[in-house]
Amino acid sequence: MEIESNFGNLVEVEMGKKLYEGILLPSPESGTFLLKLENGYNIGFNKKEIVKLKVLKKIEEKKKEFEFPKFAGKGSIALVLLGGTISARLNPGKGGVDFVETPEDLFKVYPQLFQEADVKKIVVPFMKASENMDFKDWQKVAKVVSDLVNDKSISGVLVLQGTDALHYTASALSFFLRDLGKPVVLTFSQRSIDRGSSDARLNLLCSAKVAISNFSGVVVVGHANSDDEFCFGIPGTKVRKLHSSRRDAFKPVNSEPFFKIYPERIEKLSDHSLRNEKKFCVVDNKFEDKVSLLKFYPGQDPSILEYYLEKGYKGIIIEMLGLGHVATSGAVKSWIKKLKEVQKKGLIICAAAQTIYGRLDPLVYVPGRELLETGIIYLEDMLSETAYVKLGWVLGHKDWANSKEMVKSKMLENFSGEINKRILE
Repeated sequence: MEIESNFGNLVEVEMGKKLYEGILLPSPESGTFLLKLENGYNIGFNKKEIVKLKVLKKIEEKKKEFEFPKFAGKGSIALVLLGGTISARLNPGKGGVDFVETPEDLFKVYPQLFQEADVKKIVVPFMKASENMDFKDWQKVAKVVSDLVNDKSISGVLVLQGTDALHYTASALSFFLRDLGKPVVLTFSQRSIDRGSSDARLNLLCSAKVAISNFSGVVVVGHANSDDEFCFGIPGTKVRKLHSSRRDAFKPVNSEPFFKIYPERIEKLSDHSLRNEKKFCVVDNKFEDKVSLLKFYPGQDPSILEYYLEKGYKGIIIEMLGLGHVATSGAVKSWIKKLKEVQKKGLIICAAAQTIYGRLDPLVYVPGRELLETGIIYLEDMLSETAYVKLGWVLGHKDWANSKEMVKSKMLENFSGEINKRILE
């Protein structure tokens, strides 16, 4: 019984008295194989347990010229494809999901996008898993997006990226794109397009609605719950991935969503900037990559800060406990002395909350006051990932980085809604 040569074909497998039908796929485990069922899910079988395998249909991918659907008449958008699950599909030849080879391949799967807008331009700066991206990629994307935004024929821009580091990109674009007068929408897919439960279709449909709306700014659009009902539009500096696999993984933190997006309408939930076609978007993508994000844990040795100094780092965001605490007086490894030393040598130390939700307040407890006196910059309710991106951006401006007071002033300046003064306690 030949199995390997039939990978990618539609087969019928007999296991005992049961018959299973699906696309035959290889398995990473020796002696087993996978069968992709019609509902999109995979089941695994031991090769030795197969009674009979019958090929129902040989599947060969054929390249066809893709014809874009006609203009929907509602507005023109541009797409920036960066990779990730939303830009992937089942490749029978390889036995799994990988990136689409051309933008046309994407639209064959997502024709609903054309119900909302005319896709005027498609740009593919690179195709990467989002965990492989770095600040240079953010800089490149910002330049691409700004060029599209400044194109008078484009109503808005959709950025399609993998989920793992999507909130970093959203923060970077929020700071890098100044004087933005149009929508820049980031969207994603938690489930690959070959699965019946894929969230990509609704996310794309809702994103297109936002891209041609009266909104202006950087926003992340995706499922608001586990059903295919509506999406949230979440501020780019106030969003975080809070679940590894759920379709509604992205949630607003210390902020309300801008809006709910249904397939047929947009419902406003909070104030936001409005479209202004007269604005000319300017790219300000300076970035100091010698910044780090450090999570404090009980008993941690403060000498870790010396490592960053030795490696030439300029600034650190420390995720602190509670209202903004690390070990102080009374602890075997107090951080007070070391914090004073490294800051005196020029290292910028900022505090963000490990709790994710809520605001830092070092004045409530005596240990917090001790830490504040060392010179730490407390970043109120700013998300740690947003704070990391913002610190790199601020220190990338040499005229700001030359003065600690200027750095503090800029880190506490509310550039893109990263600080919410009206957060509910």
